[in-house]
Amino acid sequence: MSGVIPTAPEKPADEMESQIKSPNLQPDAPPDYNSHFVPGPPGAAVPPPIGYPGGFPVRYYSQQQPSTFPYCQPTGGTYPIQYQPGKYPVSNRPAPITWMPGAARMPGCPPGLEYLIQLDNIHVLQHFEPLEMMTYFETNNKYDIKNNLDQMVYIVTEDTDDFTRNAYRTVRPFILRVTDVMGREIMTMQRPFRCTCCCFCCPSTRQELEVQCPPGVTLGFVMDHWNLCRAVYSIQNEKKETVMRIRGPCSTYGCGSDSVFEVKSLDGVSNIGSIIRKWNGLISAMGNADHFDIHFPLDLDVKMKAMIFGACFLIDFMYFERSPVQHSSG
Repeated sequence: MSGVIPTAPEKPADEMESQIKSPNLQPDAPPDYNSHFVPGPPGAAVPPPIGYPGGFPVRYYSQQQPSTFPYCQPTGGTYPIQYQPGKYPVSNRPAPITWMPGAARMPGCPPGLEYLIQLDNIHVLQHFEPLEMMTYFETNNKYDIKNNLDQMVYIVTEDTDDFTRNAYRTVRPFILRVTDVMGREIMTMQRPFRCTCCCFCCPSTRQELEVQCPPGVTLGFVMDHWNLCRAVYSIQNEKKETVMRIRGPCSTYGCGSDSVFEVKSLDGVSNIGSIIRKWNGLISAMGNADHFDIHFPLDLDVKMKAMIFGACFLIDFMYFERSPVQHSSG
């Protein structure tokens, strides 16, 4: 019959299924694939792109766009983290503390006192604690010791428990620890408890401060002496032999002026140095944030410099460490 296109005879269904099935008779086996990839010669090594250490991505953003996720920058590797200028505010960090350059060890000088050999004037700055004024809770005192260049020399920290501080207030026994730039405790000052309920002229009420440098080795003592009209102290060596005297003003609570404590020789004629409590206005009148200037000769024995330095803290606690005013109820 003309006009009819011949077609291939239809194959049985069983024969077609036999051609589609894989020759592997294992059930559920994956089909076999023949790879036509032919490996070529090795090429030159290509360095990994910037921001991808080791050739593998470490984040889901490009290093060329740091503003995409500024707080997810890689923490490892040697690649610097850069931000757009002015895009993100810089956190308010405290200014770094500048310390006085260290001095070489010197024979005959207790370790840590090499700084004092180079100085004839130091400043003792007490930290202001607003918590004491608001809550009447006495906290540990802390002082910064600086030179004339405003460089930190030492840090003095009180180490007294809460009960002792708040029960005994200004007459409390205390331990002051002096640390240097490395955080090492180079000096310790201890004040034992002295009862002030007896007569002021009784020897048992005399205030005392022991200075140890290095800690555990007694350097000397600062002793309080009763006087009718002025503050009087004696500086003693480790054998409790008086080597210098301190003569304070008639009124140590002067308002609007500095309080000068003169360091004199044993005969009371030669003036060796001074401890001056500076008047800082309202801070001096209302809060415990005292500022002392200590002067001594540059060529003075460094141990005596340390003793004058220690006497400053006994004077501070006895005359200028004011207890918070507690209002009576009722």
